[in-house]
Amino acid sequence: MVRDYPLDQVRNIGIAAHIDAGKTTCTERILYYTGRTYKIGEVHEGAATMDWMAQEQERGITITSAATTCFWGLVTDTTGKARINSHRINIIDTPGHVDFTIEVERSLRVLDGVVALFDAVAGVQPQSETVWRQATRYRVPRMCFVNKMDRTGADFFRAVGTIRDRLGAPAVILQVPIGAEGDFVGVIDLVQMNAIVYKDDKGESYETTEIPADLADVAKEYREKMLEKVAECDDALVEKFLEGEEISAEELWSAIRKGTIEMSIVPVLCGSAYKNKGIQPLLDAVIRYMPSPLDKGASKGENPDTLQEETREVSDSAPFSALAFKIVTDPYGLLTFFRVYSGTVKKGDTILNVNKGKKERLGRIVRMHANKREDVDEVFAGEIAAGVGLQTATTGDTLTAEKSPILLESINFPEPVISVSLEPKTKADQEKMGIGLSKLAAEDPSFRVRTDQETGQTIIAGMGELHLEILVDRLFREHKVEANQGRPQVAYRETVKGSAKARETYKRQTGGKGQYGDCELVVSATDPGTGFEFINKTVGGSIPKEFISPIEAGVKEAMERGVLAGYPMVDLKVEVVDGSFHEVDSSEMAFKIAGSMTFKEAARKAGLVLKEPIMGVEVVTPEGNMGDVIGDLNSRRGQVLGMEQEQGTGNQIIKAQVPLAEMFGYVGSLRGMTQGRASYTMEPAHYEEVPRNIAEELVAKSQGRLNERG
Repeated sequence: MVRDYPLDQVRNIGIAAHIDAGKTTCTERILYYTGRTYKIGEVHEGAATMDWMAQEQERGITITSAATTCFWGLVTDTTGKARINSHRINIIDTPGHVDFTIEVERSLRVLDGVVALFDAVAGVQPQSETVWRQATRYRVPRMCFVNKMDRTGADFFRAVGTIRDRLGAPAVILQVPIGAEGDFVGVIDLVQMNAIVYKDDKGESYETTEIPADLADVAKEYREKMLEKVAECDDALVEKFLEGEEISAEELWSAIRKGTIEMSIVPVLCGSAYKNKGIQPLLDAVIRYMPSPLDKGASKGENPDTLQEETREVSDSAPFSALAFKIVTDPYGLLTFFRVYSGTVKKGDTILNVNKGKKERLGRIVRMHANKREDVDEVFAGEIAAGVGLQTATTGDTLTAEKSPILLESINFPEPVISVSLEPKTKADQEKMGIGLSKLAAEDPSFRVRTDQETGQTIIAGMGELHLEILVDRLFREHKVEANQGRPQVAYRETVKGSAKARETYKRQTGGKGQYGDCELVVSATDPGTGFEFINKTVGGSIPKEFISPIEAGVKEAMERGVLAGYPMVDLKVEVVDGSFHEVDSSEMAFKIAGSMTFKEAARKAGLVLKEPIMGVEVVTPEGNMGDVIGDLNSRRGQVLGMEQEQGTGNQIIKAQVPLAEMFGYVGSLRGMTQGRASYTMEPAHYEEVPRNIAEELVAKSQGRLNERG
């Protein structure tokens, strides 16, 4: 099989933004104009191709990132209407809701470029900032599309101002809108200095004309600003610009592409996806400015045998390497989405899962179009596909050729902030629930399942109320499990304040062989977010090596159950410094129990504290209700960080940080205070120590549960 498009003519891009900025609507237009679909699917009608899940269609939001492929070219055919396809564009449409941020995280890890959408009225919104940070972490080049230019209050230049101010992005305007709100009819291309004016509502008929006279000065002003910024990306252009020489469109396209890939500039375009305006120029810009897999360069990784850094060139002739970035279970089995970084892979090939150290056969390879599949025999470097038949792969695993292993950089997974208990209604439901939950957990690394050791209840944890609501709904619809759901609980964490040493001995003599384990541990606090570190510092064989792992297992078990109030412990270091053993009576179980006992004692001495998740909250409210909203946030232990006026509406934007425990049911209170006119968004900010009086209540509740069981 031969590659159908050369590597330099492949684009792997994501569409990312805050909820309701128009990501899925934009993707639907792209699919329509590229001929991938023959009818435009509307999100509000539940008919969008990319929002294929029942839960997405009912709620009108994107929940899972959907992948598709389309084709586009810069040259038209002899009719002057249809494009001659010269490039393959692989697109991932991502969710905007903060509860599904893992979908954005794992998509950005494997993409070469991102089109960030912004609402022309609201500009930068909270989830826009989160997506931008994620893209920066994975060094993904970006371009911006200011969408919804047809909305009342649309202000292109103010929206670009928020991109520069709030994101610190080196935004360079490449298009200026012609009109705004109901009068928005097209865009001015500052590179070619012409106007693109749309003639019909479907956006298919448009003409390229001269710039309207009333906008000539604006176009000239912003072209000069654009030239100044773009010229800095290319030394040859700097000279031309300073000497006032004419710079051709081809030279500008090349310099803008170079600056975009180097992330020294961020091109900004505009349009209205819903009104079908500005999508074709956006596709042209994706081809002209977004990187191909070749531009991203070789992938770095680690040889699992030698632990030395290695690189893989982006080439079909290099050994096969890929990263699994998404797992989906459906009636036909497990689907593993992967991005190929080097080499090629055919269906039926045996590949190595480097993380698991297991070989597996790739039964089938499919290209995905939302939830539809297209079987292919082979995929090449730089492409995105899905494999059928891989049983051990999980999100973030590296897949390679058997003889050429390499471990690529994995994916960061956020910690859950909220949990609920689940109780199956019948015995039959109990059996199905375990299978269903394990499949959902395999798909979503930000979803955790555990059994409460004290109550025997199944506890599920996730990124927010909506996240868990969707998962419970999927459990019912896809796995036919009926379960009663408990009230949402905050994912509190325990940690220690300082450092302390303790030594405990576990001894049991019951006639015959006894049990003996003795260890001395030092437990210390570490920086927030560093997790758990276990170090063996014993000398002279005071504890045989085979008993060190059981001590660690005992410590981890105690950490999971918590010492103060039954919540998992985080951010601490445990050092084994001394101990003793008995030739006959010592066993792995004895040292596991000794490790658990000693850890609990040392943790108590080090000073235990409870931590709670703090949420970044942004409320948009009419000015007349501002006092009530701020007073309510203060009553919820909130800290107001600042206020600003929303342009075009006169509403106030209030930014605050509030403990998650105080935010349950907030939507009802906010609607009541503002007659339903206010809205809010919320995302995890950090963990903070719980105030003493509330911590005492939580500890008392925990003790009460233990006493009831006792």
